[in-house]
Amino acid sequence: MNIDSQNVSQRWVMAVMGMLGVTMAFVMRACLGITLTQMVSPVVVDGDPRSTVQYDYCPMPQSSVQSQLMSNLTTMAEVQYQNRFDWDEKTQGEILSSFYYGYILTHLPGGVLSQRFGGKHTMGLGILSTAIFTLITPYVAYMGSRPLTILRFVEGLGEGTTFPALYTLLAQWAPPDEKGKLSTVVFAGVQIGNIFSNFLSGFIIQYIPGGWPNVFYFFGVISLIWFVLWCLFVYNDPNSHPFISDMERDYLKQSIGSLERKKDLPSTPWISILTSWPVWALIIVEAGNDWGGFTIISDLPKYMSDVLHFSIMENGLLSSIPYIAQWITSILSSILADRLISKRLMSVTAVRKIYAIIGTVGPGLGVMCASFVGCNKTIATLCFTLGVALMGFCYPSIHINSLDLSPNYAPTIMALANGICCLSGMATPYVAGILTPNRTVLEWRLVFWIMMVVMTISSMIFGIFGSGELQPWDDLKQHNLKEKTKKELPINKIL
Repeated sequence: MNIDSQNVSQRWVMAVMGMLGVTMAFVMRACLGITLTQMVSPVVVDGDPRSTVQYDYCPMPQSSVQSQLMSNLTTMAEVQYQNRFDWDEKTQGEILSSFYYGYILTHLPGGVLSQRFGGKHTMGLGILSTAIFTLITPYVAYMGSRPLTILRFVEGLGEGTTFPALYTLLAQWAPPDEKGKLSTVVFAGVQIGNIFSNFLSGFIIQYIPGGWPNVFYFFGVISLIWFVLWCLFVYNDPNSHPFISDMERDYLKQSIGSLERKKDLPSTPWISILTSWPVWALIIVEAGNDWGGFTIISDLPKYMSDVLHFSIMENGLLSSIPYIAQWITSILSSILADRLISKRLMSVTAVRKIYAIIGTVGPGLGVMCASFVGCNKTIATLCFTLGVALMGFCYPSIHINSLDLSPNYAPTIMALANGICCLSGMATPYVAGILTPNRTVLEWRLVFWIMMVVMTISSMIFGIFGSGELQPWDDLKQHNLKEKTKKELPINKIL
């Protein structure tokens, strides 16, 4: 249905602002991955740094070799490395994973708060707190690795409310036929955040005086600006929005059914949720997908720097290219998914399952391909790009599946799933740090093997037990009424 052109579509305002919010969340979360390569002292490879052993140490560019050999003889090198930290791979892994220890704790509280009070303030205050902690990151980093680990943990606490709040807003603003498009626009912020965190971080470090601390100052200030705009333009539901047109409000009421959040929902049906096969299939496939996603977010810049020896500017640019491809894929796949469902060419369940398999198995194969091409930078980058691009199929599938299963309790399901999936974020940086002490291609190949196996097994489980159908416990009163009517119907017919 076409909305009056004189009025701005408020559901798309919510979607765009939500996308920008997710962007802010991910730039603050992910920028440490590439910035850390410039925060720590570079590793000097034992032996001849010009070694050309393809599957052990990749050869360093001649300019890098000369810089490494002359670093102790030049004042420039002393200035460049004097402010770097002597943190080993294990310590770096602990710092990167600490965010998710906090992130996991506030998912369920965030889901409960957003169901009761709405998603606007639940999400806004979470991003605000993360922005403040991001601004003070450089100061805390100079205090040591342990204070930085604690700070990242607290940042995770603030950001853990983001996705439960967004699911609450989508349940109130996204019509069924536009659910894929609106959700994909919102969650495109994940790719945009990863693009900006890598590319802009590399640019800022390379060209802005002051180096890596400016990355945290820049993203922190931008996030504060977003918070102000979010408070001004976004509302919890269409019924409470003062500027929405009558035409759009009527359209949303007809398509969604209710414009007010159900504040009188009965207590969360935990037993039904926790004994639901589709819910657990969703949790498992999200955990597998997140294992791959967190591996790439946290460790792709390190792989580009430590193994393939890209400069910081090259690293920022090339680490962002896969997410540009993923963004394009997510948009195109969501358009196709909505069309397949609206024209009844495929069921919701079939679309969700097929897309989930493509979006989980594909990335695993892509990173494995990258590890087997050794030190060929061009082909390795292409493999990473193709693999990460296929992950875009997950956005109109597993990332909105909780809305299919239960619109009323989608924030709680999402919080449960995303909270458990944070175990992947806690584990992957630490596992990579343990398995890659020498930063060789062979060591990283084992990391990628683990990623592929986890993603493939999880997609198989979702393919068997997953569903895209509304679950009966979404509205127990209505479900019980229908069941009672079915039982009484034969008696009525007899009478």
